[in-house]
Amino acid sequence: MPALLPTQSTVATDLRFAIGECALGALLVAWSERGISAIELADDRDRLVADFLSRSPEAAPVLSGGEVTQLLRAVSRFIENPAGGLDHPLDIQGSAFEQRVWAALQAIPAGRTASYSEIARRIGAPRAVRAVARACASNRIAVAIPCHRVVGQQGALTGYRWGIERKAALLERERR
Repeated sequence: MPALLPTQSTVATDLRFAIGECALGALLVAWSERGISAIELADDRDRLVADFLSRSPEAAPVLSGGEVTQLLRAVSRFIENPAGGLDHPLDIQGSAFEQRVWAALQAIPAGRTASYSEIARRIGAPRAVRAVARACASNRIAVAIPCHRVVGQQGALTGYRWGIERKAALLERERR
């Protein structure tokens, strides 16, 4: 699987997005010239678009086209089989701390989990458990930055930006 190398951008330019469907519901994929900047999931397509545009009002929708269709299919396949990897660059945007957390998440093997406190220790900030949880909640690139692999101290499934049911489904897919 090719490495998903983040770019160190602070602002995406020429942000575009498309909507599709995947096994977990409505799917929104956004990208800049640097790579995929968002993979978001929801039950309601209209709400998904409205929420995304409230955070990224400069984004322009792309309604169809061969490359867009291929990208949506690739992301949908990746969601079906996260262990299979995603062969697209990522445009990861966040603070230095968030970037450290997200890099630690990408190091968790598919089908495995880690607690928030384990992630805090791995990044050298053992007392920053709540900040790690906030960084996970701020992640806009579902599955590729696998915040679904982070669990509570006793292994319990805890919050997930796109719903606890989706978190459970993703973990189950990875364990197969």
